[in-house]
Amino acid sequence: MTPASTPVQRPADARLLTIAADGAISHLRRSAFAAQLRPGDLVIANDAATIPASLFGVHQRTGRRLEARLAGRGSLAFADLTFSAVLFGEGDHRMPTELRPAPPEVRVGDLLALGPATARIEAVLDHPRFVRLVFQGDAAGIWAGIAAHGRPVQYAYMAQALALWDVWTPIAGPPAAFEPPSAGFALDWAMLGEIRWQGATFATLTHAAGLSSTGDAALDARLPLPEAYRIPATTAGAIQRARARGGRIVAVGTTVTRAMEHAAARHGRVVAGEGVADQRLGPQTPPRVVDAILSGTHEPGGSHYDLLGAFADADWLAKADIELEARAYRTHEFGDSVLIWRRRRVRQALAVA
Repeated sequence: MTPASTPVQRPADARLLTIAADGAISHLRRSAFAAQLRPGDLVIANDAATIPASLFGVHQRTGRRLEARLAGRGSLAFADLTFSAVLFGEGDHRMPTELRPAPPEVRVGDLLALGPATARIEAVLDHPRFVRLVFQGDAAGIWAGIAAHGRPVQYAYMAQALALWDVWTPIAGPPAAFEPPSAGFALDWAMLGEIRWQGATFATLTHAAGLSSTGDAALDARLPLPEAYRIPATTAGAIQRARARGGRIVAVGTTVTRAMEHAAARHGRVVAGEGVADQRLGPQTPPRVVDAILSGTHEPGGSHYDLLGAFADADWLAKADIELEARAYRTHEFGDSVLIWRRRRVRQALAVA
């Protein structure tokens, strides 16, 4: 597959590969997504707006320049100014992350001048580039500084510098995500109208989508990092109503899947409230809640691809990979999409249980 190299969220030629519950593969225009739904289904998307989480600055003790990519928080609270972050040496997105020089060695108590904001290193998290930092000052001033100084996180396959509006989905609301919940790029207001025309319903949750790559194999093996989420009472109620009428739950993206499956594992069902999704989903963790996932195209080996294994057998995914490659589907956040329905025998086994 070829990385999409233009930041266009809904190109007219965007495509959708579907894997049915019996493993059958088909190719559609992505605009046909809503037509795959039936009355009673519920589509849930992530309404998190993307923070400009790439912050360039100076390590005050050494005077060396660095980049801090914010990667996570313990909550979605406005006043929570403690973040996990991945540090890089000099350079920017035009250099592949795996080739970026190492940042200066940091110690607990070191200060980072990140534009108008100052952050203190609170801990080094078992890797010299992975830290916990806390910003100094009042929350309103810090968030304003991040908004003014930060840039969207991006990678070398995208030469054009991204603007913040490039990485906000059409339904973006509270600023919470560190990288865009890009499965939601497939949506627009016309699509939401078509979902309702099909007799399906639509709801949202907020999930702090984290980094997709760090450029370091040891750190990448930890992905996805713990990610905070919030499920509104309206969405929890919509799930219960959809289930009661025999509808299917369709998650727009891996972040929505993680949030709902984490809540269900904790409470036995999806309930309203906040949490931190710290689990890994894959072939050994069949979904409790989600019947289908609309996602970007992902290459084997990453955590996003592993999650797709919760829905489809490995041989089905392998066949889909061949199809995606042969038909030159575009990958990464501005690429094409896949719609995977949970394999039928898993759904039947869970129903019996």
